[in-house]
Amino acid sequence: MTDTSWSPELAKLSGPKYLALVRALREGIRRGDLPPGTKLPTVRDLAWKLGVTPGTVARGYQIATQEGLLDAQVGRGTFVSTQNQRLGPREPLYRQTGEEVEREPDRVVDLRSPQLPDVGQTKALAWAMQEAARDIGKTYLQYPGLRRDAYCREAVLDWFPRDCSLHAELSADDLVLTHGGQNGINLVMQTCLRGDRPGVFIEELAYPGFRHAARLNRAEIHPVAIDEQGMIPEALDAACRRYRGQIVCITPDAQNPTAGRMDEARRMALAEVARRHDLQIIEDDCYTAPVTGLPSLRVIAPERCWHVTSLSKTISAGMRFGIVAAPEGMGEVGRLAAQHSFFGLARPITDMVARLFDSGEAMRLRYAAQEEMGRRLQMTVQALGGQDISWLPGLSFLWLKLPLGWRASSFARMAEAEGVLLRSADEYVVQDGQAPNAVRIAMAGSAPEERFRSALRTLTGLLDRMPDDLPV
Repeated sequence: MTDTSWSPELAKLSGPKYLALVRALREGIRRGDLPPGTKLPTVRDLAWKLGVTPGTVARGYQIATQEGLLDAQVGRGTFVSTQNQRLGPREPLYRQTGEEVEREPDRVVDLRSPQLPDVGQTKALAWAMQEAARDIGKTYLQYPGLRRDAYCREAVLDWFPRDCSLHAELSADDLVLTHGGQNGINLVMQTCLRGDRPGVFIEELAYPGFRHAARLNRAEIHPVAIDEQGMIPEALDAACRRYRGQIVCITPDAQNPTAGRMDEARRMALAEVARRHDLQIIEDDCYTAPVTGLPSLRVIAPERCWHVTSLSKTISAGMRFGIVAAPEGMGEVGRLAAQHSFFGLARPITDMVARLFDSGEAMRLRYAAQEEMGRRLQMTVQALGGQDISWLPGLSFLWLKLPLGWRASSFARMAEAEGVLLRSADEYVVQDGQAPNAVRIAMAGSAPEERFRSALRTLTGLLDRMPDDLPV
């Protein structure tokens, strides 16, 4: 009989809703709320009850079935498994404070997203804020306007190093300033997408922000196969022949999450497919890997490429400052879209950022942060040297393909129970996609070094054991 009384409170659990559902199922089984053999609500019924999409519930059920928690029977429904379930240790990493659930910070090392070390940012930001405050005048009483941020656009041209091919191609008129990289991606989609349910092509394993921006703009998402370099040109061409699309999202220098990098031939081939099918290109460069000598897609296809970058991964995520290098002649169009969307960046932000760049502090901080994150990366590579990992010098994350016997969701859960937070491959696939058994490990530059090393020892300890050796 369907257990219609079971209704987990997903809002009290962190992370994506489908993973929160898996965690709620696990704890419900552990407590006895969901005895073996219990028939669960249908996907649609539970989605309605929880206020989430059916795809969220279906994905949670799928992962729980892979872990052996549930048993899906064709034509009958989904049941709590009657087999011996390996639930792993309890998850004591939460504490209730009012209506919010917080993790105990002294027990957790967060390797889900890169966390910047303080290499002087707080001091530099305080200085820039004080300097900007001295020059407050009547301009603060006016809307930012289409051209009033020109002084800041001129300053941030230095973000594109002079020894990279992109720097020579750009002028301040090509740039659009945004509230971070994610806002930049969304702004490009707002500018370029037309009609009902337009198509957006993304890598089959891709930064989730592409999906979020596409959905906000009512776009259909079409995944494209990847290999060790990223998106495959032939696969994009085939997808374009099958679906109508207007934008393709590509990460050529630091594919997120697999840490792949495209050679020049791959970049040229993808640009040619985009031309053939008249696609606009969003080039994601928010991880700002060190200069590679390879041409940017904005250089290869200047008539259709929107190059998106930000300060978040090397200077300050809290500043929410992003830069979009628009296609040739499209800078004013992009700034007009920003004007219509949020009236441009606030004057205090552009004043602070311009001072950071004009003083040289921005680039000094960028390279100092990259050096420290690179040192953490080397620690991680050394610790996981015997594993199947993909990484790039200067990048602040790596990709770990798990040994035979591990599932990504199970490994991430076991690591979380021991105080280490990771992102499993499940978080990077589209709703009905197949995730490999891999996890992304980001560098925790803000964590004390000994705690970071301890987190790495935790991960290597888990990898040295097979799942069957772990406690029930």
